[in-house]
Amino acid sequence: MPQADFVYVPANDPGGLRPAVSIFADHAHVRDELCEDVNAAGLPLRTCGAIGALLEGEQHPLGELVLLDCPAADAQAIAALSQLDARAARAGAHLIVSTSVAALDDVFACCDQSGAQILVDPTRAERIIALGRVLAKVPNLRLRELSQDDRMALLRLTEQVTQIAQRLERLSTQVGITGDDRAFRFESPAPAYGGPPEDEGERLARPRSAASRRPPLPDPRLVRRIIRHRQLRARFFDPELFADPAWDILLDLTAARAEHARVSITSACLASGVPPTTALRWVGQMIEAGLLERVQDDVDRRRAFVALSDRTADAMARYFAELGRSVTALV
Repeated sequence: MPQADFVYVPANDPGGLRPAVSIFADHAHVRDELCEDVNAAGLPLRTCGAIGALLEGEQHPLGELVLLDCPAADAQAIAALSQLDARAARAGAHLIVSTSVAALDDVFACCDQSGAQILVDPTRAERIIALGRVLAKVPNLRLRELSQDDRMALLRLTEQVTQIAQRLERLSTQVGITGDDRAFRFESPAPAYGGPPEDEGERLARPRSAASRRPPLPDPRLVRRIIRHRQLRARFFDPELFADPAWDILLDLTAARAEHARVSITSACLASGVPPTTALRWVGQMIEAGLLERVQDDVDRRRAFVALSDRTADAMARYFAELGRSVTALV
């Protein structure tokens, strides 16, 4: 790799109060944009180089915040991302990865340790917003004066977060808001399916036939029909009027589970009805809450899928059982 493709800059932050940043991107113009954004935020730049630099072992120090642009999932990029994900997880670094729809499944499979933010075909504003989401977690951090455009971008982000919070409050009683940094908390409706253990008295008092009353998953044809009818609204109205990504993802994964089919992260994002980057944030929150889970491919460890957790599958089965025959009237 040419020397011009990599630079190391000792972090100019004597007090150590600001997170240093590492940037890895093969396209020079992307590196330039990221460096400008980092500088505008007043953050010290530690390393900046091409993705291949990550394959040189750990000779290049990482910053507390790592920005990686990986639009193509070639062998070198995937190997570098896998190493970076593990290294960031060990160091407790924050990782933001930009990719494309075509490479999303491979990138998602690689990022299974660090809790990376994944952005799909992001605009520069979306990259700045992702950077801001990380910086918001750093206490006592003061940013340089933002431009008017950047202030407006952050204002829109605040409005979006507020709307998401309001949506979460309207979810079913199986989902609640917690005091920690997760958006969801999953409460099992039945101790027999993954909830807190019963004490001896409760176990003896529960009828032995209770487990047999666990309802089956709904007919996947019914769920697919509900999904099609929900999507039909977009032909006549602005899709954003009905955006409900968490529920659309749950419906799609419920049908897939009943069909014994696996769902890639790209398919889950498409099912959500919102832009991929937004869908990925929802999927990440739902995985953290135990609503969904990552499932590695037993044959190809480079692939990963998303699926309902057992407790969520049980909750969806009970939901459709409660609707009963009246569900057809709601389609």
